[in-house]
Amino acid sequence: MAQTPVGCWAALGALLWGCALALPRGMLYPRESPSRERKELAGLWSFRADFSATRRRGFEEQWYQRPLRESGPTLDMPVPSSFNDVGQDGQLRNFVGWVWYEREVVLPDRWTQDLHTRVVLRVGSAHYYAIVWVNGVHVAEHEGGHLPFEADISKLVQTGPLTSCRVTIAINNTLTPHTLPPGTILYKTDTSKYPKGYFVQDTKFDFFNYAGLHRTVLLYTTPTAYIDDITVTTGLDKDTGLVNYQIVTQGSEHFELQVWLLDAEGSVVARGTGGEGQLQVPNAHLWWPYLMHEDPAYLYSLEVKMTTQTATGPMADFYTLPVGIRTVAVTETQFLINGKPFYFHGVNKHEDSDIRGKGFDWALLLKDFNLLRWLGANSFRTSHYPYAEEVMHLCDRYGIVVIDECPGVGIVLAESFSNRSLQHHLQVMEELVQRDKNHPAVVMWSVANEPSSSLQPAAYYFKTVIAHTKALDPSRPVTFATNSNYATDLGVPYVDVICVNSYFSWYHDSGHLEVIELQLRTQFESWHHAYRKPIIQSEYGADTIPGLHEDPPLMFSEEYQKGLLARYHAVLDEKRKEYVVGELIWNFADFMTNQTPQRVLGNKKGIFTRQRQPKSAAFLLRDRYWRLANETQEGPRSLCLQYSPFTV
Repeated sequence: MAQTPVGCWAALGALLWGCALALPRGMLYPRESPSRERKELAGLWSFRADFSATRRRGFEEQWYQRPLRESGPTLDMPVPSSFNDVGQDGQLRNFVGWVWYEREVVLPDRWTQDLHTRVVLRVGSAHYYAIVWVNGVHVAEHEGGHLPFEADISKLVQTGPLTSCRVTIAINNTLTPHTLPPGTILYKTDTSKYPKGYFVQDTKFDFFNYAGLHRTVLLYTTPTAYIDDITVTTGLDKDTGLVNYQIVTQGSEHFELQVWLLDAEGSVVARGTGGEGQLQVPNAHLWWPYLMHEDPAYLYSLEVKMTTQTATGPMADFYTLPVGIRTVAVTETQFLINGKPFYFHGVNKHEDSDIRGKGFDWALLLKDFNLLRWLGANSFRTSHYPYAEEVMHLCDRYGIVVIDECPGVGIVLAESFSNRSLQHHLQVMEELVQRDKNHPAVVMWSVANEPSSSLQPAAYYFKTVIAHTKALDPSRPVTFATNSNYATDLGVPYVDVICVNSYFSWYHDSGHLEVIELQLRTQFESWHHAYRKPIIQSEYGADTIPGLHEDPPLMFSEEYQKGLLARYHAVLDEKRKEYVVGELIWNFADFMTNQTPQRVLGNKKGIFTRQRQPKSAAFLLRDRYWRLANETQEGPRSLCLQYSPFTV
């Protein structure tokens, strides 16, 4: 079989290593404890893109066998970040193929000398396909650009012992019809127009395919007998909170497990022993969404201790997991949290910013959360891929409800509904559920965005993915966002909540605001009549150039964006009294896309600019969301006034 010029990473991995991809076991988020340490590898890494015609020179010359600088020039590259916008090289910005990262890491003596210590390398995300070596030894491979993976490197660093180790990561950002998200390589063979071997990456999604080490890379330790995984589900029995736990351990068959549940003040409210059980919390403080209760986002702490007897005495491992006690349920017309109707008034987002691309940044994250709270938003969808784990942690702490979406965007080709694609989609959902299953903020899984679900294979494909996701986590509903007609979408019958994306008077009947109300009412009534399920308006909006004003409103002006939103809101106010359970504006902030004649430095549908400055529509939406919060608030009226943006 012929190799593509950019290198077929799947075939290459099999040829080089002869190993299949493995799902993670526990993947608990690395937290420090009396038995665990972590060392973040943020900062400058050595970097090189493989510009060879086949993109395989790095493998042919085995760049991983020695320091990268010895095989040629390198660049300094910040981690975490996308590599695309950091430099001034346009060729690198649009590069498709293998790039190489390397970092020399100094190790604490106890990590390398204590054979009862386990040392793990964890990569928060590497877009898209990654191969990892430590001191030239292959330790891991991973397919998928938005979820973490890790490798136990204890034997490598405890041989000697060593004072340092060299971490090398090769990443390929090529997208194929079988990746998530999918893509294709287009070969330009007309040599009168293009150089020999010229190709471009083609995608069917509307955001830039940033690549690199986007999230934290770190080393962490555990004892050799350790807590590998914790699964928590919660329930209610009148005023008593129920915390069901399952604990998986590794490294020893002879151990004791002790479990404590602590409240926010640090007092023990329940305790248990063994690998599974139920903790009962009388008069429990429930986890409520932001603006739905006077004490939102209440978190308990589940402390787990594993004790193992060794020849040198007892060895213990400790792990603390934040726990929010809450329930989620869906009826034909309502979305319920803790038995109360919940209305999503929120946003869609992207992990996107100037220079960093999709690189994680704490300052940017806190700015976004402060804007969400200023806006009165209580929710967002992780459009169109899983966000960083730190984002999920803040949602738990701040009470921001999450629709957790996998990277199933741009699934439009027939090949992308093949069994090969299906198996990968199932694996991605397993990794996503494994990572985010314990977050109280996550109330629903989304398995795709705007797939071509009118294609005949779509019914079986999405029936399988949705059923698999429900089997992985029966406690949460499952959805995907559709832009299809209710009569042609073959995947919607299997979802619990219908999420609909529509852009009336923008992509359809452009410039005609007057048709929005009729078309939106028809949309809602058709969907609900066909399926009798609650509906979320999961996308709507209009591109807006900040500072562009036209009255009467014209497309791309701030007045047009406000006018479009107001007409949507009029119908949403009617239908939320019946079966519409949410509205998510597209988009929170402007973001980068591929270059096309329709995109002026990216998608401009944000209510904030890419630099997080408000457009006029942000104030309109803020007024609406605070009014919605006051109408649906379960707490006392004084609480609503306290939260109102119009009081001081």
